Amino acid sequence: MATDNISENIEEYLEVLYRNGSNKEQVSTTTISNDLNIAPGSVTQMLKKLEKLGYIDYTPYRGASLTDEGMRIAQKITRKHRILEKFLTDVLNIKEENVHEQACKMEHTLSDEAERALCTMLHHPDLCPDNNIIPACDLDFDSCNQCFSVSDFDNIINRKFNLLSISELNDNSEGIISFIRGNNELLDEITGFGISIGDHIHFVSSNDNIFLVYINDEEFNLPIEMANNIFVRV
Repeated sequence: MATDNISENIEEYLEVLYRNGSNKEQVSTTTISNDLNIAPGSVTQMLKKLEKLGYIDYTPYRGASLTDEGMRIAQKITRKHRILEKFLTDVLNIKEENVHEQACKMEHTLSDEAERALCTMLHHPDLCPDNNIIPACDLDFDSCNQCFSVSDFDNIINRKFNLLSISELNDNSEGIISFIRGNNELLDEITGFGISIGDHIHFVSSNDNIFLVYINDEEFNLPIEMANNIFVRV
């Protein structure tokens, strides 16, 4: 099923905006046009429609950025796409040149329950084959361990806010750590750093896959494996 019965065309636009501006950066009409291979005039008309629907903020001749609601939808469809790419590559051994197109066809029909099952089977991956971040799920858990403990999918509550991994944050972003992804070994390693759900984080900068942050006013230099899997409500 398409996300919340939203058309595949709308999902594609929101996915492009997320891919090029995951932290709500403004994405130019030209970038969207080139990415989707659609004429600029048609892109402009769709952007006006998406703004009326409340999914984007649009500035004529400059471009568009996602609203919170647009971000929610974009993250969800992007997550499904990237998990499918991981599945097609690692499990089905689909040829590299065919993976993206196949995932595009499947992402719109993948149910939330099947997405969760794939995530579990793949051991909650953080990166797709192209080394792009797989967004966090929108299930209301603090960690993957909590997800494992719930067997009835119908009783799971959805999170009411969006998350970004530390590695997706802009310089000087601030927020609250709200989800930690990974197996017990990674969770224990992060906990060993003294990092917990609810901590305040101030992202400063990154260099050579090391991320300088302040968590509750204490300085940390986090490796990318941690930064990819600690998610922040900004």
